[in-house]
Amino acid sequence: MSTTVLLVLCMAGEASARALVLRAERVDTAVATLDGVRVRLEWPAGDMNGTLEVHARRVVAPELGYRFEAVTWRCTLQRDGDGDGGWRCDGNVDSRGRAPMRLALALGTARTDAVLSRGRAQLALHRDAGSPDITRIDLRHVPVAWAQALVSQAWAEGRFGDGRIDAELQAGAPADRPLRVSGPIRLDGLSLDTADGRIAAEGVRAMLELDSRFGALPSLAVHGRLEGGELLFGTTYVSLGQRRVDLALDAERDAGGGWRLPQWQWQDGAVLDARGQARIDADATLRDLQVDFRSADLGRLGDAYLSGWFGMAGLAELQLAGQAEGEVSISDGELATAAIELTGDGAKGAAIDDPRGRFTFTGLRGDVRYAAHGPVSSELRWEGGELYGLRFGASRLPFLSHDGVLEMPTAAVPMLGGELRFERLRIRPPAAGQGLDVRFGLGLDDLDIGQLSTSLGWPAFTGALSGRIPMAHYAADRLDFDGGLDMQLFEGRVAVSALSMERPFGVAPTLSADVALEGLDLEALTGVFGFGSITGRLHGRIGGLRLVNWQPVAFEAELHTERTRGVRQRISQRAVQDLSSVGDASFVTSLQGQLIGLFDDFGYSRIGIACTLADEVCEMDGLRSVGRGFIVVEGAGIPRLTVVGYNRRVHWPTLVERLGAVGSGDVAPVVE
Repeated sequence: MSTTVLLVLCMAGEASARALVLRAERVDTAVATLDGVRVRLEWPAGDMNGTLEVHARRVVAPELGYRFEAVTWRCTLQRDGDGDGGWRCDGNVDSRGRAPMRLALALGTARTDAVLSRGRAQLALHRDAGSPDITRIDLRHVPVAWAQALVSQAWAEGRFGDGRIDAELQAGAPADRPLRVSGPIRLDGLSLDTADGRIAAEGVRAMLELDSRFGALPSLAVHGRLEGGELLFGTTYVSLGQRRVDLALDAERDAGGGWRLPQWQWQDGAVLDARGQARIDADATLRDLQVDFRSADLGRLGDAYLSGWFGMAGLAELQLAGQAEGEVSISDGELATAAIELTGDGAKGAAIDDPRGRFTFTGLRGDVRYAAHGPVSSELRWEGGELYGLRFGASRLPFLSHDGVLEMPTAAVPMLGGELRFERLRIRPPAAGQGLDVRFGLGLDDLDIGQLSTSLGWPAFTGALSGRIPMAHYAADRLDFDGGLDMQLFEGRVAVSALSMERPFGVAPTLSADVALEGLDLEALTGVFGFGSITGRLHGRIGGLRLVNWQPVAFEAELHTERTRGVRQRISQRAVQDLSSVGDASFVTSLQGQLIGLFDDFGYSRIGIACTLADEVCEMDGLRSVGRGFIVVEGAGIPRLTVVGYNRRVHWPTLVERLGAVGSGDVAPVVE
């Protein structure tokens, strides 16, 4: 039974009855089904108006996704007055669990008009008798939340928040075909998200042309432009600002509940032009993708599209320059091919710069290509750059990709008067549930430690840094090194082993290592640090060294001297005073009070000091215990000078502050 027939039956009884009640178990319309319907009409004899009350136990529009319970509409019924025998009724609609609305209905022999409103929001429907399968739908200031049920039919995970819709839609519902809704839509201030947070939008403005078909396998075509807002797709955060983006999207639901995108296009001026195809699973996982892209402005591309990826790597402030183009394909959820070609403006080339000073690359040119199957070659070049303030020269990196691996046999980079070599680089992108995996060998040949010290603002060390790490392995944001590094420093040797890094370019990078010292010239070492003067040879180790954000947080250090043929062992009065001021030590000697001020330096037998750092406290020790203290310098000859430390627990920041004061000359010698 149609709605029109139901009302005609009501009208037939108006002249002979003060009240007419009609019941129907089910009423079917082109859009919705009403169950448990009861219609009551009261029309007092002689009155110009009647009162109509329509109650439905349930109203369901399955293709639109709407369902209402205990719906009641009460309105004042009257003749239309235009002479075509129509009727008008206007009143409030109440439904369980929903805010009241107002419905105005006009039924004529040739048309049907309905306006549903709440405040400024208005949804108007118009149907002509000549085309009963077509309904025109106009939306004005309608909250996007009103479209939640409709959108859920195609995208169950999507949840609308704020925003407004204005639209002029046409809904076609022929008996033999699914419902089709098409027409222009304007969105203003749209916000949405998903329960898992992988997809979100905020403040989106858009002018779109919609063509959607509902049914067992819905389809959707959207063409138009975005005019601002923010978008999030997984790790990709898009900030449109005030830019206009032209887009086109065709989508078809598949039998598994996912979506196939035969074509899509995204044009954001010079920032990004991308187009391709895609397939998305029912759980919103990207299954297949083919995309070609080009950016004539990498600087704006980084800010607008790549900040989410950079942030995940701890590079949120990374700056790009130049131009790029390339392609990416994903098959069955895994990377199949990828290629990017870098160019620049004129002769400058592309550039990458980390404002935090961790690395810089200039004059980037060439391409990098990856293929899960089959060999493909490429080459990337740069003119120079910096790594943690250390300058390096021009280099070329030849790549070969095959069987899901990107390889580089060897590449040499000029640095600090020597050479840094990468050997047998192998990069395996994330696949089969495994994350990014990078392996390479590393060689250092005769890097000038003097240049290194100047670049890092260290004291004026001299010497050369050489070494080889047969294999370095990066995975799960951790970099581990096999082998070690050797430094020829202060006529001795410093060896670094068990070297590893966590989050090397991320937040709070952490470095772990063991350091061994052998035969360092103490006279040269103390001269560099401005720590008085000590002659002799220094040995020792710093085990379990751990730096967080390049600051020591833990280690077990032990340093001592060893007698060496032909090397005198003397310590100056200034060095004794500096040792005492740093470590709360004191002089112990039978002639101390009378003679110490008369000598410039003293002989010593041994020097030894140890520190175990944990929780910003150094547990101190020396050569051996003496009473409640520990011996730091064991004297020899006359006057016999011994330095004893008494403070076994030293606050590490305070100790560093004292060492800095000694190095800058702020501690003046005091002789008692």
